[in-house]
Amino acid sequence: MTDSMPALYIGHGAPPLLDDPTWSGQLAAWARDLPRPKAVLIVSAHWESAPVSLSASGAPLVYDFGGFAPKYYEMTYRTPDATALAQRVAAMMPSGEPVHQHASRGLDHGAWVPLKVMYPEADIPVLQMSLPTDDPHRLMRLGERLRPLRDEGVLIVGSGFLTHGLPFLTEWRIDAAVPGWSRDFDLWAADALARGDVDALADFRAKAPGMPYAHPTVEHYTPLFVTLGAATTADEPGTQVIDGYWMGLSKRSLQVA
Repeated sequence: MTDSMPALYIGHGAPPLLDDPTWSGQLAAWARDLPRPKAVLIVSAHWESAPVSLSASGAPLVYDFGGFAPKYYEMTYRTPDATALAQRVAAMMPSGEPVHQHASRGLDHGAWVPLKVMYPEADIPVLQMSLPTDDPHRLMRLGERLRPLRDEGVLIVGSGFLTHGLPFLTEWRIDAAVPGWSRDFDLWAADALARGDVDALADFRAKAPGMPYAHPTVEHYTPLFVTLGAATTADEPGTQVIDGYWMGLSKRSLQVA
């Protein structure tokens, strides 16, 4: 009998997350508390592409960042072949929504940075899926289609950042002061998540304080809705496993059953 896996929404951090003992320790401890997945399906803020696209097994990592130490551009994360999972995911999509199997795209930093912390042995197949839309309701339907994978031992992960107003940051330290817009949005989202208020979460542009500064573009927030869609009951409050701030941004992360 395979353990049914939860679904996660995590803040993925920039590469310096790998050198932050506090946050990396939280992620590592979280992974140890989970059943061991047979595979990981991850949706990252850093791959927006329609139709739904899937990463290529064995392809080099994507170093989609700039201005960091050279060591980060030399890191590797070679995981086992995920072709079987890619075929399974493609078969789950409706006939009118084709899936593009990318021939050469590997995992981007929204996938490999947190997974390098959570599963450092790189011994679990990982498949990355693109974000095909920024519509919360469509993303929830995508998560619903993927939900059966949880009973097959697949860990479904939405990887983003609960606040991501990079243009409005003035300090670039891990322990930087938290801007008001970041704290306001974070506390609003924490309350809505605790109440299972999916409608409010989906209507964040109109209802959330701190907008549009918290998300001048929305791709770091919207992976949450793949996670909520993959939940057994989307409006059942999940467990907020990690909270606090990193460079002034909310690292609040969620686990749903």
